[in-house]
Amino acid sequence: MTMIDKSIIDAMNEKTIAALKSDYAHLGDVLARRGVDIDWVKNKVAAYGVAVPSWGVGTGGTRFARFPGTGEPRHIFDKMEDCSVINELTRATPTVSLHIPWDKVADISELKGKGDDLGLGFDAMNSNTFQDQPQQRLSYRYGSLSHIDSGTRRQAVDHNLECIEIGKQLGSKALTVWIGDGSNFPGQSHFAKSFERYLEAMKTVYKELPDDWRIFTEHKMYEPAFYSTVVQDWGSNYLIAQELGPKAYCLVDLGHHAPNVNIEMIVSRLIQFRKLGGFHFNDSKYGDDDLDTGSIDPYRLFLVFNELADAELSKAEGFSPAHMLDQSHNVTDPIESLMTSAMEVCRAYAQALIVDRKALGQHQDGNDALMAYETLKQAFRTDVEPILAMARLEKGGAIQPVAAYRASGYRGQVSDKRPAVTGGGGGIV
Repeated sequence: MTMIDKSIIDAMNEKTIAALKSDYAHLGDVLARRGVDIDWVKNKVAAYGVAVPSWGVGTGGTRFARFPGTGEPRHIFDKMEDCSVINELTRATPTVSLHIPWDKVADISELKGKGDDLGLGFDAMNSNTFQDQPQQRLSYRYGSLSHIDSGTRRQAVDHNLECIEIGKQLGSKALTVWIGDGSNFPGQSHFAKSFERYLEAMKTVYKELPDDWRIFTEHKMYEPAFYSTVVQDWGSNYLIAQELGPKAYCLVDLGHHAPNVNIEMIVSRLIQFRKLGGFHFNDSKYGDDDLDTGSIDPYRLFLVFNELADAELSKAEGFSPAHMLDQSHNVTDPIESLMTSAMEVCRAYAQALIVDRKALGQHQDGNDALMAYETLKQAFRTDVEPILAMARLEKGGAIQPVAAYRASGYRGQVSDKRPAVTGGGGGIV
């Protein structure tokens, strides 16, 4: 089952395939002079995949307001169809990451069947104890897994266990846990006791994790708690992973750090100590902005992938990170933003693969700061678009995904079927 007519993709590809082949051949010659096999890079990119968040295909919002778009998905089955469009055109997003209870259904086998029909698998499950749900018995206003009240902590634990059970039926192999627990005033919470309660609750969840599963804990320096956050940085996250055990890993969200934090060094540290679980890719200007991946600082994205490629090529022990997009779309078509973001992640990966690592190592060992830096910049400045486009083409995708998407008229078609959302939710106002 496909959502985009293959003839549309083929017709659009036919317009630019000759130019692509010429550009690919030229880039191949350029890379060959550097000792890089372009087909090797293309095959690595073709085998790469980044998960799409189910919630990402809907219009996002800010703390102030949300402006609904046309043809928004009504439920997880609509979301799956939108996710399929992204994968059909980019051939880089073969899995979907679900958020419970947002994506909860009465018949899980029906959802599994939908994924099978669309050729989509299910990535990590995401629990939600950062907001109260209808008919929820106890509130998370003052915390969830670290709450003073044992009953509230138990409720949060049970929810995470429910996510594991749903994930097992869908074929997922991981649980991602992010909590908004923290405080807004000095003295409001006891730092050590809050962390102890969190660890105790998480150990209960960890005990129920299947043998072939991993659990990813996610750190964030602030928001919704603005004075202190229980899991505020990668150091606390690493301590959690160490305390829980070998199936526990740290998840790095690119937007969950202060603007000047050296995220690529954090990635290196977690790789070195075998606790890098995966990523939520997005971009930021001021804080956790959840902007399109690579839209603000593509060089930082490249530097992150430089560490990932180094670990992959050196066969670092225990290296198997999960990759997922996690962003909010306020003024763009979410499908278009997710497609371009998936391509930006692939771009950073391809650029990292063509770094001359032998030369880089020699410059590092020789304390030649300038040439080490220039070695990285040479790879970053290289236009690897022909590699990405050829990988998409050979896997049945679109040379120009956004153009093919617009030519398909998909957004207009689903707008006719999906009732318009008339209300825009308010945030802090």
